Amino acid sequence: MRLTALFASLLLVAGPALAEPIFPAGTPPEELWNSGEFTEGVAAGPDGQIYFSDIGIGGTREGKVIRFDPSTGKSAVFVEDSGQSNGLFFDNAGRLIAACGANHGHRALVMFAADGSMTPLANRYDGKRFNAPNDLVIHPKGWIYFSDPRYVGFEPLELDVQAVYRVDSDGDVVLATKAASKPNGLIISPDGKSLYVAETDNGATGVEPEGTAPGPVKMNLKAVAIDLETGALGEAKTIVSFGEKLGIDGMTMDTEGRIYAAVRSDDRHGIAVYSPEGKELDFLKMDVLPTNCTFSLKPDRSTLYITAGSGLYRIKTSATGYHPFAAK
Repeated sequence: MRLTALFASLLLVAGPALAEPIFPAGTPPEELWNSGEFTEGVAAGPDGQIYFSDIGIGGTREGKVIRFDPSTGKSAVFVEDSGQSNGLFFDNAGRLIAACGANHGHRALVMFAADGSMTPLANRYDGKRFNAPNDLVIHPKGWIYFSDPRYVGFEPLELDVQAVYRVDSDGDVVLATKAASKPNGLIISPDGKSLYVAETDNGATGVEPEGTAPGPVKMNLKAVAIDLETGALGEAKTIVSFGEKLGIDGMTMDTEGRIYAAVRSDDRHGIAVYSPEGKELDFLKMDVLPTNCTFSLKPDRSTLYITAGSGLYRIKTSATGYHPFAAK
C-alpha cells in the first residue's frame, strides 16, 4: 500500500505522460526557404499560406513580408517594404496585423491589406513614440496585445518603459502590463484567460550612453491573467526560468493549451513544448537559432512552421494548432 501511494504521488508531481511524442524522433525540420537576412513573425493566413517577416537587421535595407504557398512550395514577396515588420498575426476578419520595429522601421502597429498596402493602427503611447514593437497576439474578443522592447535600433527612446500594450476596438492604446521588464513573444491560451509573455531582458537597449553598465539579465516565461470582460491584465506568475541563459523569442499554442516556444539558449536551442504550468513536454533541437513558430491552417493544423536564422522551416507534429481567429 505504501509503495502504491508513493507511485501515485510521483505521477501527480510528474504530470500525465504524453500518449505519443509531439515531434517525430530523429526527424529534423524541413528547410523551405533560406534567402533572407533575419526571419521572424511567422503566421498562418486564412488562405492557407504562410506569412513571415524578413527583417533588415543591419538597418541597411528595408524589411519584407514573404508569403510561402504550401501547395506549390514556392515563396514570393508579399510586402516589399514592411517597415521592419517583426511579429505578424491575423485578426478575426482575416486582416494581417504587424508589429514593426526600429532601425529605420515604422515603430508602430500596422495593418497590411490583401494588396500589401499599409494602414497605421498605433505608433504612440501618451504622445511618445514606441520603442520597437516586437510581437503581437489578438484575443478572440478583438483586443490586440503587443510587446514593445528595444533590441536593435539607433533611434532615441522616448518612453522610459518596455511594456506590453493593448489596442482596443476603438483604437485606444492602453499600457497593459509591466510584469515583464523586457517583453518579447506573446501568445494567448485557448480559453482566453491567460496571456503568456516571454521576458527576454538582456539588460540593455543599445542606445545607452557610452560606459553605462548593463542591467540585470532576466529570462523567464510568464503567465498573466486576462479579465474576459475588459481585457485588463492582472496577476503574473513565472512558469519557466532560464536564469541568465538566453530564453524565449516567439511562441504559439496548440488546442490542448501547450506552449511552443522558440528557445535561443546557446547550449540548447530549438522549439520547447511546455504545459500551461511550465513543465517541458518535448523539445525539437535545431541547428540554427529559432525566432518564432506557428501551426498551419490548411489542409490541416498539425504542421509547425518555424522561422530560424535566415530561413523558414516546417515539421509535422502529433498536435493540433490553435488559432484565435479560427477558433469559432
